[in-house]
Amino acid sequence: MPSPLLVKASAGREICDVTPERAGWQHVGFRALRLAAGELETLATGALELCLVVLTGTVRVSAQPDGEGPAAEWFGLGQRDSVFDNLPPAAVYVPPGHQLSITAERDAEVALCTAPGHGQQHPLRAIDPATMRRSVRGQGANTRHVCDILPHDDPQAASLLVVEVITPAGHSSSYPPHKHDQQTPPTETLLEETYYHRLNPPQGFAFQRVYTDDRSLDEACAVEDHDVVMVPRGYHPVVAPHGYDLYYLNVMAGPQRLWVFKNDPQHEWMLHNPPAPLKR
Repeated sequence: MPSPLLVKASAGREICDVTPERAGWQHVGFRALRLAAGELETLATGALELCLVVLTGTVRVSAQPDGEGPAAEWFGLGQRDSVFDNLPPAAVYVPPGHQLSITAERDAEVALCTAPGHGQQHPLRAIDPATMRRSVRGQGANTRHVCDILPHDDPQAASLLVVEVITPAGHSSSYPPHKHDQQTPPTETLLEETYYHRLNPPQGFAFQRVYTDDRSLDEACAVEDHDVVMVPRGYHPVVAPHGYDLYYLNVMAGPQRLWVFKNDPQHEWMLHNPPAPLKR
């Protein structure tokens, strides 16, 4: 029986839709859509802020305040044919109280990441891909490649944190296992999180475990292309098997827009004393 934390992908236009009501939490919303060339998606942000991420393809975006006011428009957003291309994504931040239109200029896949706006009005803006911080984390078989789309040290958002990660085949990620489910800054902050998974080649699979110290939550998920894993609490490592690269888009939000995590103390030793190569 599938894990209650696993949201299986749909083959239709709407790949997945995770609402706070469905997840049983308060902050993070996530949708992924396929848009054929010329197809239009419209929505209103309401009391939420939104980060649109152009995963693949190219789109035109128009955003207008709910009341009177000129619309902002961007054309030609998105250059990637695959999320595994060595390019950062195009993205748009939309504050609460806006009407948004997304038109595919060519076949596209987009992510709609939402969280409470808390009554704040940060500027409507396209996030320049050239300004996104790209880095490599880990070492050896724990190496992964990170692109910060909307990180916690970007002050122009109320709740949302958005990041994408590529984990090479045969590597682990979000590892050593870490969690962020206690609001005890500066040692840890409470952030709900979604993982939107893509595989290359697409027939592949990966594994994600979500567990707490007392094992009151302990779920192991076999994820396939376009699946979502919801992380309400607990540690949440990921492993990509040999032969299949793994991409995931993370969306986080909580009562404070700050990412401070705690490593599982049973596994933190490897940060200070990495395992020696196996002798043959």
